[in-house]
Amino acid sequence: MIGNLPQNILEAVLETIPIEFSVIDDKEQVLAWNKHETRIFKRPTAVVGKNVKNCHPKKSLAKVEQIIQEMKQGKRDKAQFWIDLPNGPNSTKQKVLIEYYALRDPNGKYLGCLEASQNIGKLQSITGEKRLLD
Repeated sequence: MIGNLPQNILEAVLETIPIEFSVIDDKEQVLAWNKHETRIFKRPTAVVGKNVKNCHPKKSLAKVEQIIQEMKQGKRDKAQFWIDLPNGPNSTKQKVLIEYYALRDPNGKYLGCLEASQNIGKLQSITGEKRLLD
């Protein structure tokens, strides 16, 4: 990163970006997440410091573990998938994009994983152009 953000600005940025994320370390321990109150995939705060296996449904756990192992082995840097998930006040199905990114130091050493999720339903309906301040 170029520049240095004060802690309060960094925290504001991480809460403002339109993506919810979770971060795990190289030992698969949950370090942090953003947007706690508005998350698509809600988690109890007691999960911080626990193994990432405690955050995923059993039916997807083997695939999550495979992705993480491939990242640790250097076979993969990213995984991307999307699902239709009931969400919002009417529990209507909305498209949710989920991405996993390997976190690496400048030498390529695996540091952990960033899981990023966002509801892309509104993005899918964009057509034409909308210019700044239109």
